[in-house]
Amino acid sequence: MKTRLQVAVQKSGRLLEGSLKLLKECGIRVDNGKDQLKASAANFPIDILYLRNSDIPQYVEDGVADIGIIGENTAFEKQKRISTVLPLGFSKCRLSIAVPKNTAYPGPEFLNGKRIATSYPNSLRHYLDAHQLNAEIHEISGSVEIAPNIGLADAICDLVSSGSTLFKNGLEEKEVVLRSEACIVAQPQLQTEKQAILDKLVFRIEAVLKARNNKYILMNAPDEKVADIIQVLPGMKSPTVMPLAEKGWSSIHTVIEESHFWDIIDQLKGSGAQGILVVPIEKMII
Repeated sequence: MKTRLQVAVQKSGRLLEGSLKLLKECGIRVDNGKDQLKASAANFPIDILYLRNSDIPQYVEDGVADIGIIGENTAFEKQKRISTVLPLGFSKCRLSIAVPKNTAYPGPEFLNGKRIATSYPNSLRHYLDAHQLNAEIHEISGSVEIAPNIGLADAICDLVSSGSTLFKNGLEEKEVVLRSEACIVAQPQLQTEKQAILDKLVFRIEAVLKARNNKYILMNAPDEKVADIIQVLPGMKSPTVMPLAEKGWSSIHTVIEESHFWDIIDQLKGSGAQGILVVPIEKMII
């Protein structure tokens, strides 16, 4: 029987959507029919297990799943014997401490002797210990943000993405306990055959992630300006320079990180670049 890698993903929610989108971009076809507990990829040796997000670390530790796609916050909170293989760049958020608006907050020392409501007691305890703070932790499930309004706690420690939920409940974010994004976690020691499959999967994912973070740009410039433009470009190795049909002009092609583009666009124009085009990259293998 051919070896297959068992991959645990969240059975519903943003992590599931991001996970399946990423697999699709890696060329892996998964039939994720409604209410399925397990699905097999048609063209890659993996099986997808649809599980409750908070259970995935335990399933991976126990060997029911070989790897899982979860948030770094969940991996840290559950404290299971699993290893982080690769951050995936989506579902970014932060675990933060928030207090009611208009609360006089001098700094973390405010938390000494206070009651903090959270669904992440281990992560919060780690933060408090690291800052030598002594606070009372109230562990609750769901609707953490209402705890100060009903007198249950003086502060909360919860996941924050846009901050809109805090705003609606009259809270202000004060301290970041940890930053998180989706990641692949795995058993520390996979069988050789399964490790080989994981390595191939990681290779594909890295190609997709590099493509997401980089853009292919091309521009035209007078020949006498080419050297100046090349000095501005922060791209991969040396850019490609090709002569145009119009004498005295060249086309310059390169790849740059998207985050750098707006920082250098004025410099490119000032150096003589014209007709600048920015093109998305589907895959990028280095």
